[in-house]
Amino acid sequence: MRTETEAVPFDAHGVDPIPAGGRDSTPREQFWIWSGANLAPINWVLGALGITLGLSLLETLLVVAIGNLMGCAVFGLFNVIGHRTAVNQMVLGRAAFGRRGAAVPGVVQCLLTMAWVGVNTWVVLDLVLAILGKLGVHGGVVLEYLVAAVIMIVQLGLALYGFYAIRTFEKYTVPLTVLVMAVMTVLALSQADLHWTAASTDGPAAKVTAITQLMTAIGIGWGLSWLPYSADYSRFVRPSASSRAVFWSSMLGMYVPTVWLAALGACLASAGSGSDPSTLVISTFGALALPVLLLIMHGPVATNILNLYSCSLAALSIGVRAARWKVTLVAGLVASGVLVVFVRADSFASAFDQWMVSILVWISPWATIVGLDYFVVRRGRLDIAELYAADSAYGRWNKGALLSLAAGLVAGWCWQYGLVPAMQGPMATAMNGTDFSWLSSSLVAGGLYWLVSRQRSIVKVASVGWEGR
Repeated sequence: MRTETEAVPFDAHGVDPIPAGGRDSTPREQFWIWSGANLAPINWVLGALGITLGLSLLETLLVVAIGNLMGCAVFGLFNVIGHRTAVNQMVLGRAAFGRRGAAVPGVVQCLLTMAWVGVNTWVVLDLVLAILGKLGVHGGVVLEYLVAAVIMIVQLGLALYGFYAIRTFEKYTVPLTVLVMAVMTVLALSQADLHWTAASTDGPAAKVTAITQLMTAIGIGWGLSWLPYSADYSRFVRPSASSRAVFWSSMLGMYVPTVWLAALGACLASAGSGSDPSTLVISTFGALALPVLLLIMHGPVATNILNLYSCSLAALSIGVRAARWKVTLVAGLVASGVLVVFVRADSFASAFDQWMVSILVWISPWATIVGLDYFVVRRGRLDIAELYAADSAYGRWNKGALLSLAAGLVAGWCWQYGLVPAMQGPMATAMNGTDFSWLSSSLVAGGLYWLVSRQRSIVKVASVGWEGR
């Protein structure tokens, strides 16, 4: 029997393939990892945003449920790639973009994970300060910084220890969090006066616009936003596990809590509780929020330890030569800057929508190219050693893939409709704000990459024991 120290060792792995001896995670543990990351108050905003955009409660629930079904299914497929190869996500991108070319999306992912830490920390900070204020505890700026520092220290500690600590943390804390959230859901819905069909959109055109914006920001977009992280964790799943088990555990781990909490947020917002996370908690639970405060904080912390860990992997993937703890500290500084931006935002729901729309513009075309390259062009066969070779058979720069990514970014921008003029593309503006950025960027990037790959000579490599089952 393993001791606790052996069960939670320090994660010394970098971006090299995880050896068989280090792959002891199970599909069930993957379910808890992704569930824990999404059992967070920030996901309440997913549903509340639909009401903010003017949709009815029923319309919001349908968009969130159907959209996440598609987005989370793609997320499950990307987890399968990580399990089959034992390689982290940004290194896997070298097959499509080249040994050096993969550094371009790698830098973006590194910055993205830092920013997400700031976004998620804001939710926890907002909740803590609001509840303390209701209890008569006011400390102004000093209290705000103190709470933020405590939260960041906890997150950094778990992330520094690595995957095995993250896995164990989620495994033992998520079931309890699920139970508490279930009780909170029943309590909230028993007090809420739901309005299923009440909507504030003005006409069919405005409704279509709101639906596309919601679908982009937190429908299909939510599952897609996690794609750059997927293989970072599924690479630890034991080789004997089936691809089907990995797919369903990761897909459902993402889908169930996301739709559940989004539905709760939509219900509370439709009942007039607002869209700000702290407003939703205080107006619904009042003083009862205090006993569950630590468990509410669990979700954002569980999400941020994934962000900080994936940030270090992204940095190592692009060639940064530094200890993981140094990368993590830098990530904390950048996250603090993002935190300030969100604290000053007038509406968190609006700021969050703007944030989601902006990151999907690059994730959608990148994910399409990587997925198309693995499943279609190479038919699931990669030479793992060549991903790390200085003179890689996959080349240094795949100009066709980078050109496809650039074209996808332009197409996405043309069809996106963010909340600031710079993020409002000409096609989206001409279509009354309709947002198809994720779809247009995927089609353009994927179509162009397919044409380019047909014209160039694809290096055919034999699978070296990493094929799927």
